[in-house]
Amino acid sequence: MSPDTRVPVLVFAKAPDPGKVKTRVASRIGDGPAAVLAARLALRAVATACESNVGDVELWCTPDIAHPFFQLCRRRHGVVLHPQAGDDLGARMAHALRSALQRAPAAILIGSDIPTMVPADLRAAASALAGEDDAVLGPAEDGGYWLMGLRRVDDAIFSDMPWGTADVLARTRRCFDALGWRVTETATRWDVDRLEDFERLQRDPGTAPLATALKDAA
Repeated sequence: MSPDTRVPVLVFAKAPDPGKVKTRVASRIGDGPAAVLAARLALRAVATACESNVGDVELWCTPDIAHPFFQLCRRRHGVVLHPQAGDDLGARMAHALRSALQRAPAAILIGSDIPTMVPADLRAAASALAGEDDAVLGPAEDGGYWLMGLRRVDDAIFSDMPWGTADVLARTRRCFDALGWRVTETATRWDVDRLEDFERLQRDPGTAPLATALKDAA
């Protein structure tokens, strides 16, 4: 993409500490292996964002940027680290996007546990934002979304949202309709959160390597 159309990609990630990530998956494979899985997924998300080459990649971190895992991501991929800030997920996303939009005409925010995301997904989102679209939305199979791309932020998109439920995608669509924004949707993807997601990860030849030898990786 030309310099004036490049779009920063903001990867939201939580430090992969045992007992604090992928807790439902951990009930089967243990806290340590679940933390390793979370780290693998986050590293894959960062690498995919870098490979897309649509713009600078920023890793938005919680609880803080000093965590060794985030420092590893910075050294390995050259990403810029930022701390997440806000009382809930919506406030943290709004803050990150507003920050990025002070430096660029549009920005894309993604989750860190989307095993089938490919660089073309991010290129398509960036292309839509470079055109006439106000927003891009990446639907998730569980009723949420895995990608949000914006040219501007409106608090209605993130306020009073039942995060973690199957209603998030539908309510976000209604918010966009009420705002009268032009929106493009990307490919539907799935994230790894529940036990059935982990089983799917193991079954799919394209994602199975992420689940390989986790018992030995603790």
